[in-house]
Amino acid sequence: MNQNYFQDHRAFGFIDWSLRGIGQVVFQNNPLCGLVILAALFYNSWIYGLICLLGVVVSTATAIVLKADSGLIRNGLYGFNGALVGLALVAFTSENFRTGAVPSFYLAVYIVFAAAMTTMVFAALANLLGPYRVAALTMPFVLVGWLFLFAVLKFDNIEAGPLAKPVSPDQYADGVAYVLPTWYMGIGNAIGQIFFQDNWVSGYLIIIGIAIHSRIAAAMAVIGAALAALVAAAFGGPEGAIRDGLFGYNAALTALALGGFFLVLTWQSFAYTLFGVVVTTWLWASVAIFLEPIGMPVLTSTFVIVTWLMLIGAYAFKALEPVPPAEATTPEDNRRRYLAADRSASRSERKIA
Repeated sequence: MNQNYFQDHRAFGFIDWSLRGIGQVVFQNNPLCGLVILAALFYNSWIYGLICLLGVVVSTATAIVLKADSGLIRNGLYGFNGALVGLALVAFTSENFRTGAVPSFYLAVYIVFAAAMTTMVFAALANLLGPYRVAALTMPFVLVGWLFLFAVLKFDNIEAGPLAKPVSPDQYADGVAYVLPTWYMGIGNAIGQIFFQDNWVSGYLIIIGIAIHSRIAAAMAVIGAALAALVAAAFGGPEGAIRDGLFGYNAALTALALGGFFLVLTWQSFAYTLFGVVVTTWLWASVAIFLEPIGMPVLTSTFVIVTWLMLIGAYAFKALEPVPPAEATTPEDNRRRYLAADRSASRSERKIA
């Protein structure tokens, strides 16, 4: 069967595109990957699972109605920010962060509008960033998430939860020793927190979902989360924040983006990626403290800031080989195409000589 059978199917195409949208949160253009990730969300909370579906369906449908680029729609690129903003609005308005709460009618309408708005912001940022050859990443989610979370405080018909989950390092107790669960739960939770899942088992299920499409990407996610935990511990970060994965979820995304997806994987780009992971870890703490007075979560802002700066800068470094967003597939495929082109260029040079 053609691997794009469902993607091209008249009836099942929309399901395929939506599942790809869920996978695209972690740079995986694969519906099976998206399905496994969705299952990981349902494992933790059926509420989060359904809200993820609502967000990705609304944002994808909005792109279809507005006749956005069909290739981007089919690859799920209009869906992932909508999925994230829906999850964020439920997570930060629920009494119980871990499982979320069934949204009220008003919050459900609010989520629909927020998800639709991410489609428009994605298109705007894609146009603005096109000349710089970098992707919008999750910045549409960050901007819409912040704006809609601020507005909740002004509406009596939407409950603003007590934000049960701490969002800043200084909200955790100091002096707690690092133990074995700090590490294995911290890594799993870091991956889970990308989707607002405070469940380390869900995090490891998400890693399995990533590995279905790319083993290198799955390894990069683990490396990013693990290195972030080590850096945070080395600098005396609170054990609770490390265990909850708060230092690691932005770092894991940075590792996914730089570690073979937008840069061809070489030893130089791998070192560049590790550098970015360390900086992202520190920056999470910095932005968390900065936003604490206004009660806003960091979301994935530090991943976007570091990745944008390092990808734009990569075009100035001859040791790095950037992959334009339109050509990025998987770390394996990006490297294979790069090596094939390099061999072809070498043969051409020998013939000329």
